[in-house]
Amino acid sequence: MLRDVTVSEVGPRDGLQMVRKVVPTADKRRLISALHAAGLPEIEVASFVPPKLVPQMADAAEVTRFAAALPGLHVAVLVPNLRGAEAAVAAGAHKITLTLSVSEAHSQANLRRSRTEQMEEARAVTTWLRSLPPDARPRLEAGLSTAFGCSLQGEVPEAEVVGMAVELARMGCDSVGLSDTAGYANPAQLRRLLRLVRAEIGQACDSLHLHDTMGLGMANVTVGVEEGIRIFDGALGGLGGCPFAPGASGNIVTEDLVFLLESLGLRTGIDLDALLAARAILAEALPGEPLHGAYARAGRPTGWRAAA
Repeated sequence: MLRDVTVSEVGPRDGLQMVRKVVPTADKRRLISALHAAGLPEIEVASFVPPKLVPQMADAAEVTRFAAALPGLHVAVLVPNLRGAEAAVAAGAHKITLTLSVSEAHSQANLRRSRTEQMEEARAVTTWLRSLPPDARPRLEAGLSTAFGCSLQGEVPEAEVVGMAVELARMGCDSVGLSDTAGYANPAQLRRLLRLVRAEIGQACDSLHLHDTMGLGMANVTVGVEEGIRIFDGALGGLGGCPFAPGASGNIVTEDLVFLLESLGLRTGIDLDALLAARAILAEALPGEPLHGAYARAGRPTGWRAAA
């Protein structure tokens, strides 16, 4: 399948972590299988965090092993520390996203560690991964949370984002992604910060994780495309958010993201009709949970065609 851009589906992790109902493992498997059948090249299926803190992720290892057996699927997981990374590798994850907060207030609330302690943990993870045989070593992405602002702290200085990105790249992370955890980013800010970070670490800054709190998610995607970003996260039905970022709403909607990218002439390799079928499975698993998205509501515009 030819692709110009990669859509990484984070719903099974970021989306489900915010819903009250603990979704049975069997339903998670159905959802992941449907997303895989729709052509999603990468799915973030779980986070390796203590189950007592996030009961939804108690089956992280089982779900990861299941997803890793699906042909051609790149299986991503989120980890907060070395212990999580070790568990993720044991379960067969292909990509590990190590989350670090640029905001000191969010770092303390979300991870119960200072930014300095986070960076020390990142160094421990990179050192351990380098000790593994190359064929057993997953890709490591450093995900910089609250890169565009924080609902606890407010403004996050851009120089601090750049400084952390540079240090993480130097210590051996394969890539650095910028996360708009609070959903505060605007197109001008996003363009400026992307250019500042990429001026220092180049193409190692290769992905965006966007939320839609202020309704600017798709506008920010367009700017990301213009700036050369070709990896975007989205969540089916726009679920998600951060329990430690008050007021932050869900992720950008995967269905709308795919529609936008294809409308811009970028091939995603994703079948929108099959994606809506996966959405139906999600709705069945979460009765009463509101799902978002313009494409699901309005349907395919008359005469519209995906990128050829």
